[in-house]
Amino acid sequence: MEHHFDLELNELKQKLLAMASHAEAAVNDAMRALAERDYDLALRVKANDRLLDEFEIEVDDLAIHLLAKAPLASDLRLVTVAMKISQNLERVGDEATKIAKRARDLSQEPPLKVTVDLRRMAQLALNMLKSALDSFVHRDSAAARAVIPLDKEVDGLNKEINRALARHMAENPAAITRCLNLIIVSKSLERIADHATNVAEEVVYLCEALDIRHTPKTQLSNP
Repeated sequence: MEHHFDLELNELKQKLLAMASHAEAAVNDAMRALAERDYDLALRVKANDRLLDEFEIEVDDLAIHLLAKAPLASDLRLVTVAMKISQNLERVGDEATKIAKRARDLSQEPPLKVTVDLRRMAQLALNMLKSALDSFVHRDSAAARAVIPLDKEVDGLNKEINRALARHMAENPAAITRCLNLIIVSKSLERIADHATNVAEEVVYLCEALDIRHTPKTQLSNP
């Protein structure tokens, strides 16, 4: 019985990691569609969002099945954390879809003559997500805690981008709609970083049985 439980627990982890791979690919593809003004790629990202929805349902179904027979408190934490990580990954997919919609619309308009570093912001957010997921795989609480302060850098970039686009809109009223699309992209990237932070906080709970979700960031150094 215990061996069968371990096999199902491993299946849950593998489903979660496959889901994570799809979520990261969706964000990368959405940003590539934006950068390359690729209308068709933007449409594919939007269409593929259903895959993440299906993954979330599969993870939840398996997790609920496992909750009924988890033999240890640590196993219970792992199963519940897997469900919460799955929920965050599904929302990362939702943000990728939002970016893809803006990429689709912007590909039909003249390029904006303003430089904002959305690519760097996307890379930071995705690096946070990857690090948080790696900390889950390795049960590394210290690595998870190290992800959380990085959210401030993404927040700072979001503010910089918003300021630059606001200035451009004031100077170029004809560009307002296109700038607003980029502001939405920036907000989606900021939300992806938030979801990465959520995953990291869940890993701390998994490893330490400690809920740090509402702990001030200044108090999140390693215990």
